[in-house]
Amino acid sequence: MAKGYVIAHAIVTDAEKWAQYVAKSKVALDKYEGKPIVRGGKCQILEGNGTQRNVVLEFPSYEQAIGYATSPEYAEAKALRQGAGSIDITVVEGV
Repeated sequence: MAKGYVIAHAIVTDAEKWAQYVAKSKVALDKYEGKPIVRGGKCQILEGNGTQRNVVLEFPSYEQAIGYATSPEYAEAKALRQGAGSIDITVVEGV
């Protein structure tokens, strides 16, 4: 079975509020067996309009990645993120 990935590109404008979101999102991450592969760290934008904050979360399946992103637990975390920046999130099936 192919793994699932949540890929996010974010611009953080309020680090304190963003940290609350990250802490709360761990509940959903654990429930759906997600594992951070990339979370911030050094990055260099080589083409396009990239962002400095990049996240890749790995899940045992595409369905679990979707479950995480659409879960009530994640919705609670997402509410804490409002006004703390912007984010693009994509769920992708692995090969």
